[in-house]
Amino acid sequence: MKRRNFLEMLALSSGAVIAQPALGMAPGKQQQGSASGKRKAKPETLTADLIIAGGGLGGVAAALAALHSQQTVVLTEETDWIGGQLTQQGVPPDEHPWIETHGAPARYRELRNRIREYYTRHYPLTADARQRTHLNPGDGSVSRLCHEPRVALAVMLDMLAPFISTGQLVLLTDTKVVRANVTGNKVLSLTARDERNNRELILKGSYFADATEMGDLLPLTGTEFVTGTESKQQTGELHAPEKGNPENNQAFTVCFALDYVPGGNFVIEKPAEYEFWRNHVPALTPAWSGRQLDLHYSDPRTLKPKLLGFHPEGIATGDVLNLWNYRRIINKSNFTEGAYKGDVTIVNWPQNDYMLGNVIGASPEKFHHHVERAKQLNLSLIYWLQTEAPRPDGGKGWPGIRLRKDMMGTADGMAKYPYIRESRRIKAVFTVLEEHVGAEQRAQKTGQTEKKAAAFYDSVGVGYYHIDLHPSCAGVNYVDFGSLPYQIPLGALLPQRMENLLPANKNIGTTHITNGCYRLHPTEWGIGEAVGNLVAFARSKNVTPRAVREQAPLLKEFQDYIRACGVETSWP
Repeated sequence: MKRRNFLEMLALSSGAVIAQPALGMAPGKQQQGSASGKRKAKPETLTADLIIAGGGLGGVAAALAALHSQQTVVLTEETDWIGGQLTQQGVPPDEHPWIETHGAPARYRELRNRIREYYTRHYPLTADARQRTHLNPGDGSVSRLCHEPRVALAVMLDMLAPFISTGQLVLLTDTKVVRANVTGNKVLSLTARDERNNRELILKGSYFADATEMGDLLPLTGTEFVTGTESKQQTGELHAPEKGNPENNQAFTVCFALDYVPGGNFVIEKPAEYEFWRNHVPALTPAWSGRQLDLHYSDPRTLKPKLLGFHPEGIATGDVLNLWNYRRIINKSNFTEGAYKGDVTIVNWPQNDYMLGNVIGASPEKFHHHVERAKQLNLSLIYWLQTEAPRPDGGKGWPGIRLRKDMMGTADGMAKYPYIRESRRIKAVFTVLEEHVGAEQRAQKTGQTEKKAAAFYDSVGVGYYHIDLHPSCAGVNYVDFGSLPYQIPLGALLPQRMENLLPANKNIGTTHITNGCYRLHPTEWGIGEAVGNLVAFARSKNVTPRAVREQAPLLKEFQDYIRACGVETSWP
């Protein structure tokens, strides 16, 4: 019998089988205990082709790719918002200069276009703003699309809605995977805790994807992984230290939103830890430039003292960056007069990077401790801006600065989850090193000024960002240098041993150094989309993901398929 290619099989598909709980129970309904109510309810079982833990950008992208390939999916998310960096963490997209036309999957650009369309349909934009092809609601300088977290959330839910309606997708928010059932090199099931409904769920599937922010499934499933910094001897990387440190991870940040109402007074109560944070000087090597709550910091590239500007009305601050404009998500000038009292900005600045503890592998109690201290740092920064930050007129403080709790959808105004820049990383079949993507080391390796990153024969996507490592919990200052437009190799998505568990976030086969460019929004989406497509393809061929990479005809067919789905596998 002639073997059909994957595109033909999808075209002939008569539709997916809807994932159903065990015992014929509807999703969300608990099995009842005994009449006395004393017997503990038996966990409900959900079965799907693909189980995804983590509803960030990688998790959503993996789900959409699998769903469009007729797979059934269960997607869990431990907060009540999907979207990861873009929503629950409140980070406007960090992207490369060519994002409007190429350098990311078509579906990622569809997400961006839908965000713009959402503003056009629902917001009181000015006539000028409404006509802009590349509308940037906040005109923030960090991105060509600085927008509110809630808008991205609405758009992603809209993209998933048809699949939820048909039952092809079961979306479980407020749900965290807590245990795994593993035999040999395969995951059989995951146990998840549904906090909203106070129940446990058994999740069974053919494949499992770890799209969590810290690679939580890796230790639960016994998948081999690394953390922190590798040594120069281990990786041969130009910017790696002489001695590695698995506890050396980048600072995390709890983001929040502010607006400014001229003449207003919204000064908060003095935070409990204000005196500590007001006088705190980060203990880093090379040294940080002065106090953290100040407008001086270390230039990420040179590590020399650098001055930042600040003016909450968006007014230029000479030849230095105005922090207020950096991640501004609402520029009131883009909306009809009176719609907004002031601009709205996201605070993800050097001043609120939390460097005093490592959360990768930390106990829940220690994780909570560090997040709460990070929130104290945030409150101290707000109070400092309101009462002590220098003004152009020689005065101090901007009392009209207001914490916009509604923007993050939380009671305290802080992001639902910290922006964690570094995860556990799988020990992969192939690991991306600085020599593959770092501009300086590529030039040394080739003997000439290298313009291209290493070409990967097994490419399943592309991305670009400079290698950007924030100060670390082990006291290392910024590591920030140039990279080259790169590819995502399939080998970096394959664990060395496990057969049906795949990484779908920043937990792929990179190093501490190369994580610095593979961790940003479009690349995370590209990783997730590759995983969702890979699961569908491997299932259709009844082969392992590793066989797709190892068998040239299969790899070519898979790459042809994903390119037909709008995935770029090489740069122009």
